[in-house]
Amino acid sequence: MVKQPHIVIFNPDQWRSDVMGHLGNPAAITPNLDRMAATDGVSFRNAFCQNTVCTPSRCSFMSGWYPHVRGHRTMYHMMQPDEPVLLKTLKARGYFVWWGGKNDLVPAENGYSAYCDVKYEPERTPRPETNLHARDAWRGDPEGDNYYSFYAGQLEKAETEDAYYDGDWANVLGAIEQIRNAPADQPLCIYLPLLYPHPPYGVEEPYFSMIDRAKLPPRIPAPTDWSGKPSLLKGIHDKQRLQGWDQTRWNELRATYYGMCARVDQQFGMVMDALREVGMYDETAVFFFSDHGDFTGDYGLVEKTQNTFEDCLSRVPFVVKPPKAEPVQPRVSDALVELIDFSATVEALLGIEPAHSHYGRSLLPLIAGETDSHRDAVFCEGGRRHGEQQCMERESASAGNSGLYSPRIQWQLQEGPEHTKAVMCRTHTHKYVRRLYEQDELYELGSDPGETVNRIQDPALSTVLAELKERMLTFYQETCDAVPHRANRRM
Repeated sequence: MVKQPHIVIFNPDQWRSDVMGHLGNPAAITPNLDRMAATDGVSFRNAFCQNTVCTPSRCSFMSGWYPHVRGHRTMYHMMQPDEPVLLKTLKARGYFVWWGGKNDLVPAENGYSAYCDVKYEPERTPRPETNLHARDAWRGDPEGDNYYSFYAGQLEKAETEDAYYDGDWANVLGAIEQIRNAPADQPLCIYLPLLYPHPPYGVEEPYFSMIDRAKLPPRIPAPTDWSGKPSLLKGIHDKQRLQGWDQTRWNELRATYYGMCARVDQQFGMVMDALREVGMYDETAVFFFSDHGDFTGDYGLVEKTQNTFEDCLSRVPFVVKPPKAEPVQPRVSDALVELIDFSATVEALLGIEPAHSHYGRSLLPLIAGETDSHRDAVFCEGGRRHGEQQCMERESASAGNSGLYSPRIQWQLQEGPEHTKAVMCRTHTHKYVRRLYEQDELYELGSDPGETVNRIQDPALSTVLAELKERMLTFYQETCDAVPHRANRRM
C-alpha cells in the first residue's frame, strides 16, 4: 500500500481572497503564503465558498455537498451523525486526526470522538480578556458610530508575553507540539480552524503597525442609490451607523484587518517550519483556505451577510501544496474552483472511493499544470423562505439590540425581503443572483468588478441572463439531492 501523506488543513475564518501579496495587493503582508505559491504550491485566484457564513460553508467543504442538499444553511444546523464529514473519513482511514480550534461543523452535544482522536484543549488557558466578543469596552458609547463597527484596534500584550495569547495562538502552538510528537505508525491530519481574521478587528504589535496605510487599495464605496442592491445591505448599512466615517478611519480598520491576516500568515509559516524541522514537510499535503470573506469597509459595511454574494464575501484564499510525490506547477491559477473541491482533492490524493454522492472535483490536474480549466461557473447560496422560523437564528438574537451582530440579525428575524433565499451563479465574466421576494441581480464583471451597477433590466445583457438562468437550472438539477449508496431491503 502506498504510504498515505500527512495532511494539514489550515482554515482561518473570514479571510477575503484579495488580502494576499502574491495576488498583487501591495498592502498585504503574507510572505509565507507567497512563498508557497511561488515554490511548491498553487494559489487559486478564483476560489469561491458555497455559503458566506461559517457553519453552512464548513458543512459544505467537509462533505462535498452544496448547502441545499440537506438544508445546511444556518449557523445552527450542523452535520448530523449519519452525514459524511471528511475528518470522519480520514479517521476511519487510519489517520491520527488532531483538531485545534473552533467548531461550527458538528453538534457540540454529540462530542467529537467520531471525527478526531484529539479535540485539543490547551494546558495554558488563554486570558479571558482576549475574547473580544466577551468584553466590549472598545465599542464605546452605545449611541456612537463605533458601537457596531467591530473595530477594536491595537491589542495590548501583557508585559511577559511575546504575543497576545488568545485561542488562536494556543491552538497553533498546540499543533506545532503535536507535529513534533506525531505518531510513528499513523499518518497525521492537523485541522486548524482558527478565529482570525474574523472581526472584531483587533490585533497586537508588531502586526498592528505592520501595514502601510498608504498602500491600501481603494474601497468599493457605499452606493448613493441602493435600489439595485439587496435590501439587506441597505438595512445593515443604516443600522451599523458608519456613514460618518472618513477615509482615515476606514483605513485604520482595514489596516487592522490586514494585520490580523499578517498574524495568521506568520502562524501558518510557523506550522510549516515545524513540519520541516521534523522532516515531514515533503510528505505533507497542505490546504490553506478560509470559509468566507469580509466586507472590511466595502459598500460602507463591516462583517458579512448570510444571503449576499459580493466577491469580498464569496471569494476566498485557497492555496494547496501537494506532497512531493505528486506533480505540481507552482503558480497562481485563474481557474474557477469551489471549496467543495477540497474534500474531492483529498480523496483523490488518498485513492478514496467516496461512500456518498458529492459534487466536488479533484484539483490534482490543475495542481499538476495539466490544465487551467476546471469549472465553467461557481455557486454560492443562502437565506431562507418565509415561514422557515427554524432558519431565523433566534439563538443569535439573545444579546438584543446591543449585540455586535444585531444590525444583521434584526433583519433575519423579520419576514420581509431582507432575508430572502438566494443563489449566485458566477462565471469569469458575469455574476447572476436569483432572489425570492425581491429583485434579481446581474453584473458585468469586466467593466464593473465592484458589482456596483445591477444590470438585471438591461436588454443588452438579455442573452447573458438567459444563459446564466439556464446554467443555474442545470446546477440545481444536477445537485438537488444525494441518493444514499447503500440500498434498503424491500422485504
